[in-house]
Amino acid sequence: MKRSFTGLTDPGLLRTVNQDDYYIDPDGRFFIVADGMGGHAGGQEASQLATEAIHTYLDKHWQSVIPSDELLAQALLEANEAILQDQQNHPERSDMGTTAVVAMFRQEQPWFAHVGDSRLYRLRNSKLEQITEDHTWVARAMKAGDITSEQARIHPWRHVLSQCLGRKDLQPIEVYPLEVQPGDRLLLCSDGLTEELSDDLITSHLQPGLSKDQSSTKLIEAAKEKGGRDNITVVIVEINETGHE
Repeated sequence: MKRSFTGLTDPGLLRTVNQDDYYIDPDGRFFIVADGMGGHAGGQEASQLATEAIHTYLDKHWQSVIPSDELLAQALLEANEAILQDQQNHPERSDMGTTAVVAMFRQEQPWFAHVGDSRLYRLRNSKLEQITEDHTWVARAMKAGDITSEQARIHPWRHVLSQCLGRKDLQPIEVYPLEVQPGDRLLLCSDGLTEELSDDLITSHLQPGLSKDQSSTKLIEAAKEKGGRDNITVVIVEINETGHE
C-alpha cells in the first residue's frame, strides 16, 4: 500500500512556545502527532519525549514477531514511561503530559491508536469521518447523551482530558485496525486545528484537488484566521496506487 505524506506545525497567534510535536517516518511506515501540556517547558518536553519514544520503539522492533497491535500499544506505553521518568528527574515538570495519535502501516494492515484529544480523520469521496474518539469529559458526556455536539464545542470543560500520556494511572492502550483504500486522505492533527475549524471547513481544505502541501498550509491558515488560540499541527497521508514520497 503506497503512501505520500506531509506535515506542518505552527505556534498559532497567541502562544509563544509550540508544545506540539510530530514525526513522519521517512519510509511512510508510521505517523505521530503529540500535543503537550503542563507549562511552557513541560508541555514541549512531554510531546517531544513521546514522539521520540514512540518512533524509537517502532524502529527497533519493526522486524520483530510482535503482533502489530501489541507493538503499537507498547510504543505508547514506552512513551508514557519516558515522561514519567522525566517527571522524576525534573520535579518542576511533574504536571506535564501529552496527547498522542499514531497511524501505522505494517504488514499491509494499517493500525491506529491514540491517547487524549489529538485526532485521526479519514477523507473518502469528499466525506470526512472522525476515526478517533476523544478522551475528554465532553466526549463522554456526548456519548451518554448529556450534552449535544453544539454544546460540546463551547463547553467550559471541553479541554478536560480523561486520559493522557504522563500518568501512572494510564488506562490500557486500545489499538484498532484502520481500513483505507486508494484515494483516501488521512489527517492527524492536534486540537489547535479542531478547536477552530468545523468538519465542513476541514473537508473543504483537505480535498484532493489541492496538493497535500497546499492542504496543510490552508488548514493552518484557516485555523489562525478563526483565532489561532493554540498550537496547530497537521499531518496528511494520501493512499496512492503507486509510489511514495
